Amino acid sequence: MTAPFWPRVSPAFLRVRLAVRPFAEGPVPIIGLSGGPDSVALVAAARAEGAPAHAVIIDHDLQKRSAEVAQHAAALAARCGCPSTIVRIDVPTADEGMEAAARRSRYAALEEFAAGRDIWVGHTMDDQAETLLLSALRGRVTGMQSRRGNIVRPLLGVRRADTVAACEELGFEYWRDPHNEDTRFRRVALRKQVLPVLNEIIGGDCVPAFAQAAADAALAHSFVQEGIVVGDTLEIAELQVHPARRRQLIAAWLHHHNAQVKGDTISAIERLVTDWHGQGEVLVGAQGLAVRRRGGILSVSHSTRDR
Repeated sequence: MTAPFWPRVSPAFLRVRLAVRPFAEGPVPIIGLSGGPDSVALVAAARAEGAPAHAVIIDHDLQKRSAEVAQHAAALAARCGCPSTIVRIDVPTADEGMEAAARRSRYAALEEFAAGRDIWVGHTMDDQAETLLLSALRGRVTGMQSRRGNIVRPLLGVRRADTVAACEELGFEYWRDPHNEDTRFRRVALRKQVLPVLNEIIGGDCVPAFAQAAADAALAHSFVQEGIVVGDTLEIAELQVHPARRRQLIAAWLHHHNAQVKGDTISAIERLVTDWHGQGEVLVGAQGLAVRRRGGILSVSHSTRDR
């Protein structure tokens, strides 16, 4: 038996692995690997958690040494025990700008290679916060979902600092994209110039709050897209569906009540359906709200614990 490729003490990598773990069971995913810290940490965590992933490295040929960067990314994937394929693409000139055109071409290439399989990408909590701000500047607040169609984002609850630290713990020399330092790009300008000022103004870290707002916006958008309608109560019979659909319905219902929509909260409520043995209420936020089961119905009301 070969030794694992991760060190014995690796707290940042452990955080990345824990984020990936719920997604690791299932068919072989395709992972978009750029060679940057987020996607490298994602590939490493996927393999550490036993996901039989295949990394796809898109070479846009937009920068000098792009072929060398792609080969280095493939070597990192190999160190993780992950097979990889390099796909070279041409990015057409478009009115939308080079950055948007490259992104569109990249996803098209990933979709073609995946042929319907899940595609994992390494967006982090920091990317989520930046997406919220960028969309607000365009007049329509949006966010990213952990899953939309076959696009899966396991790291939306992980900070960029953790993916960087994870790569350092593993001894992986990741690619430092020079575009990520160029403030002519709006996303980079927000990251380098705007967010630090906002942090200073509030005397703390604004990224988690922005990321949560983005996640809420993405969830609300998905409800509209799928026509999900919920009422004040949920019938247990409605929740005897595929687990992913059940969690989506519970999240929509909590959102309807302005309650806390978090993964561990949804899991606890899910157990009221799938593992019912008379357990008590589930707290769903700081407002003192709780979910309880009565017969075949779930309802939300103020908690009775402090009465």
